[in-house]
Amino acid sequence: MSRKADLMPGTLDMMILKTLTRGSLHGYAIAQSIRQMSDDVLTVEEGSLYPALQRLLLEAWVKAEWKRTPSNRRVRVYTLTATGRKQLGVELSRFEQMVAAIGRVMRDVEVEG
Repeated sequence: MSRKADLMPGTLDMMILKTLTRGSLHGYAIAQSIRQMSDDVLTVEEGSLYPALQRLLLEAWVKAEWKRTPSNRRVRVYTLTATGRKQLGVELSRFEQMVAAIGRVMRDVEVEG
């Protein structure tokens, strides 16, 4: 049984950058990759994905170019830049610090059922 979950705030950019380490993709394929890699737990809606991609373009963490699919559909394909790869390292470090901090807080919490 899968359960859909909201993305943790601040993690979408990091997941997009990580997804693009495997190669260039168009927006829909990025969203599908994140969904598949999370075993259908995480879904990225267009209303969140495309503003995030625009933000990453403005930061020069990704670049984009228009291409044609095999079915001749025009799509914008995103590629991770060297600056984006460095930023991914920063984002991963911050994320790991946050996960460790949450883990320390939650370790002492007893849950009553």
